[in-house]
Amino acid sequence: MKAGIHPVYNEISIICACGNQFRTRSTHKGDIRVEICSKCHPFFTGRQRLVDTAGRIERFNKKYAGIPKPEAKPAPPARP
Repeated sequence: MKAGIHPVYNEISIICACGNQFRTRSTHKGDIRVEICSKCHPFFTGRQRLVDTAGRIERFNKKYAGIPKPEAKPAPPARP
């Protein structure tokens, strides 16, 4: 490898919002903070859970809480 043309490859920490932390190597400077990792992601855990970023789900529920749900329309009759 030529000297002086490659980026520095350091060991860094990846820190998840759930508290999980692990070390890896990267050219990124400093630690990386992520919102979701393999310890809390529903695909890897097998548990369905809503991943709420910055209260979006709560804001949506609050915004549409007072609006009544529309009645379902009856299905059209089947054609013979």
